[in-house]
Amino acid sequence: MNENQILFAIGGIGAAALASQWLAWRMRLPAILFLLLSGILAGPILGLLDPQKLFGPLFFPLVSLSVALILFEGSLTLRLSEWREIGSVVRRMVTIGALVTWAVIAIATHFLLGFTWELSLLFGTLTLVTGPTVIVPMLRVVRPTSAIANILRWEGIVIDPIGALLAVMMFSFIVSHEQSNAWSQSLATFAAVIGTGSVLGIAGGWLFGQVLRRHWLPEYLHNLAAMAAALGVFIAANHLMHESGLLAITLMGMWLANMRGVDVRQILHFKENLSVLLISGLFILLAARLDLNALIALGPLTLVLLAVIQFVARPLNAYLCTIGTHLNWRERSLLAWIAPRGIVAAAVSAIFALRLEEYGHAQAHLLVPLTFLVIIGTVVLQSATARPLAKLLNVAEPAPSGFLIVGANPVARALGKALQDLGNRVLLSDSSWENISAARMEKLPTYFGNPTSQDAEAHLDLVGLGHLLALSPSSELNALACMHFRHDFSALRRFTLPSGAESRRTDKHRSSEEVRGRPMGNGPLSFPQFASRLSKGAEIRTTTLTATFDWQAYQDLHGERALLLLARDPRGWIHVATQPLETLPGPDWTLVSLIDMESKESSAP
Repeated sequence: MNENQILFAIGGIGAAALASQWLAWRMRLPAILFLLLSGILAGPILGLLDPQKLFGPLFFPLVSLSVALILFEGSLTLRLSEWREIGSVVRRMVTIGALVTWAVIAIATHFLLGFTWELSLLFGTLTLVTGPTVIVPMLRVVRPTSAIANILRWEGIVIDPIGALLAVMMFSFIVSHEQSNAWSQSLATFAAVIGTGSVLGIAGGWLFGQVLRRHWLPEYLHNLAAMAAALGVFIAANHLMHESGLLAITLMGMWLANMRGVDVRQILHFKENLSVLLISGLFILLAARLDLNALIALGPLTLVLLAVIQFVARPLNAYLCTIGTHLNWRERSLLAWIAPRGIVAAAVSAIFALRLEEYGHAQAHLLVPLTFLVIIGTVVLQSATARPLAKLLNVAEPAPSGFLIVGANPVARALGKALQDLGNRVLLSDSSWENISAARMEKLPTYFGNPTSQDAEAHLDLVGLGHLLALSPSSELNALACMHFRHDFSALRRFTLPSGAESRRTDKHRSSEEVRGRPMGNGPLSFPQFASRLSKGAEIRTTTLTATFDWQAYQDLHGERALLLLARDPRGWIHVATQPLETLPGPDWTLVSLIDMESKESSAP
């Protein structure tokens, strides 16, 4: 290929990656689906992209390093302190359930497709992982009950590094066995791979953790140093003991994530952004290399294998791991249906297939197309059917009526408590630990962090939430939150309290109304005014109107002392008050107002 062809090919990969990510964002589907379809279209179908010809001898090293960084980013999310918090169901599903899924897929692959036991067991480890990148977008569309959503979300987060670790160990055993016919030598080689990867991974994590803990590097070099250290450990491990690098990189990330006094959030954020770049390009390239003829040659038995994964392996996992729990049969049935395969499966299968082809394994070239078939099949099938199934089983949340509240300050906590007392789900998000602690003392659900962060994309549970209240004292954060969640909450359901400074700014220094959110309250009210009135004794009170005590009587009683914030109609719907009021409250409406108690008492005779 000449220089122009190479440049056009790389530019086309970038354009296809951006288009795929944008389509996934707009349609709320996992990006991996569009990335793989783009690669298949550009490669085996149209013949426009040949990765091997494009990169030549660099292709294999680039894939290896990309997979290493993807696994490193995934392992940074596995915190052992959260193991006790995820619940018994998730613990069973990522241990006993994972082993059951592995066994079922391996047995089916061996007998249906004639794979060797070694390759069948490896394929089983590759296809037992789900992952937050495919689960989170699906949950936003399906909107199951919170119990199911939490289980699926945590399973996806935890199973990623565990599945990758199992795959690495299985691959290491295959390679050591291929290099020697003697079982004793195979086990010795396998032990050497595990030992080398473990020692270098843990040592690398500890050493780099010391660098971060002792502040031997300025903060702006943390991301670059983390990437260099991770790749250094990966390369060193592979140099000392072939194929031990992936295990080393996974353990290094896990060690850093759980090391006391080491904050990896900034590194994780950088790695997440880097992973999006690597994943987008990598999957297009890998999909372009798919051997569709070899997959078609396997015949309809590949569809039978897909059916076994969907209708046997997953249900057996879900039902076995939920025995004796609080989940009813409807919830267990939905758990048994949702398990789309994702990024780790595709990335690790690609690197292992290339390695095994180098060792002359006859069926290794089928690993990637078969894994991609499982990914595409599970994502497409479950994306199309999960929401109707959830409705049929009556385990889907109704139209979202809860509130995501940006801020956990006194104003946000007061409104959150009032909404919670009315029976609405609320979730308060704040980067201040002091505010979050105070909210948790009041038994309000919280998310500690910036709701617009990459971490929030995977961990922020929006199931059942239909309104956004941007109640931070920072007008910039409020505007950013309203803009960030504009596809999750309609313009009519995003509200805010303007800051005092914002009201004094001219139009050219103030965010537009489209991104600010609608001002809440049936009268002029800023965040500082609200906070000041609360500090001076004002309270948030609820009152139910009747046929005799109507809206006019309520206004006559309280006058300017009461500012209407929210109202619940007889059907249970919450209406956030605006100026002017869109609907006048009637009988059996419950009003939530900020009432200045001191003024009321001082006016009494």
